[in-house]
Amino acid sequence: MFFFFIGGVSQEVGQVLKQQAGKCINCRSPADLVDTNNVLKLFFVPVYRWPGKQQLMHCNNCSLFFPPSFSPVSSEISENLRCRFCDREVDSDFRFCPFCGSAL
Repeated sequence: MFFFFIGGVSQEVGQVLKQQAGKCINCRSPADLVDTNNVLKLFFVPVYRWPGKQQLMHCNNCSLFFPPSFSPVSSEISENLRCRFCDREVDSDFRFCPFCGSAL
């Protein structure tokens, strides 16, 4: 007799602490500071929830969770970005640095 186990643990947004607290590191859209819940799912049905250990940033556009230390605070966000490799100011419309060619 064989048994197949289909399930896993995933993260979900528990409570939004601050809306638009920073920018997403993946798609550059506004990201929220949230408390997370870990969810155990069996056969894609939530079975058990418990609170996450830390606060994370969550992007509503691409659904990425990332630590707040990776995102600048919204008061520090300006129209122009800085390249993290050559440290030159780059227009926010660019996806790549026109000076060194690295991804922004």
